Amino acid sequence: MLNLKNILSVLLLFVPVSIAGHFLGWSDQIVFITSALAIVPLAAWMGTATEEIAVVMGPALGGLLNATFGNATELIIALVALNAGLVDVVKASITGSIIGNLLLVMGFSMLLGGLKYKEQTFQPIVARVSASSLNLAVIALLLPTAVDYTSTGIDTSAIQKLSIAVSIVLIGVYGLTLIFSMKTHTYLYDVSLADMDPEELAEANLAGETDHGKVNLPLWISVLLGCT
Repeated sequence: MLNLKNILSVLLLFVPVSIAGHFLGWSDQIVFITSALAIVPLAAWMGTATEEIAVVMGPALGGLLNATFGNATELIIALVALNAGLVDVVKASITGSIIGNLLLVMGFSMLLGGLKYKEQTFQPIVARVSASSLNLAVIALLLPTAVDYTSTGIDTSAIQKLSIAVSIVLIGVYGLTLIFSMKTHTYLYDVSLADMDPEELAEANLAGETDHGKVNLPLWISVLLGCT
């Protein structure tokens, strides 16, 4: 009986098949199906590699890698579509990614966590930072649309410039949240370390360094980049 690992190994065969189908001129539908099947094991290996790297680099960097490489598909689609002038496809891809992450992923996490645990605990500071960033992102996404619908006589180029300005602000805020989570307040993102005093935190970091040798970091970095 095949287990999940064996199924993923079998699906890896679709990686060369989809590449061959592209260069051999197979129909778009067949190439699409084989490529979709090929993405499944690659995504699984990316998740495993991210978890292994997080053991060494810490949960903050692990979360960043997971968010970055987890959206690699949308990024690649966006670059290819923009190069082809398909702006609407890029907008649809980004919108789908946002809806999927906020509603599907977070919703299922809350549902499944609530089914197993009657009460769940979290760091209130981290929750407030995340909620503030989310509110800012929603306002920023709605701002150009609100201006376009509520004002008359505004040129399209002005809306585009406003959108660019908003995107620059969002990138800056994202960079500051990375500094917060990975530099100044990284201990808040580790549940096992957040409630420790400084002496216990130092001892935990020292003990964790002894376990880092068990993870083959170059191997898993290669796997992550190769799957991407």
